[in-house]
Amino acid sequence: MGEIGAALAAVAVAGWLITLSAFDIRQRRLPNRLTLPGAAVILIAAAACGHGAAAVLGAAALFGVYAAVHLVAPAAMGAGDVKLAIGLGALTGAFGPDVWMVAAVGASLLSALLGLSRLAQGAGSRMPHGPSMCLAAGAAVAVAVI
Repeated sequence: MGEIGAALAAVAVAGWLITLSAFDIRQRRLPNRLTLPGAAVILIAAAACGHGAAAVLGAAALFGVYAAVHLVAPAAMGAGDVKLAIGLGALTGAFGPDVWMVAAVGASLLSALLGLSRLAQGAGSRMPHGPSMCLAAGAAVAVAVI
């Protein structure tokens, strides 16, 4: 992929992450029409660039972690977050296990910090997790690319 193609891909991914985050903040849900097509595009693009196996492994691993949390505590993690994990796991997995790990741990840490901050302000800890997932994944990939 040339520099122009990489730049266009970065803009598209950033737009997807921002759209997902804004939707989750406003609606407190992540719709299939945003999560699943994005995941499919990322998996196809990763395969086209020779990173298909890593992307599939990253998607499966993050999906597995999020699905397990959702099954154990459905109120703690929504199904939209589980489906978003497919695309973000693929995206970060395509850049390697270190990027995947930074994004996975970073999302949880961001949500924990925001939740603690909200509790300290008396606002309650309930908040969407999708924006933390998107920010952590986007930041991890950006650092890997730069």
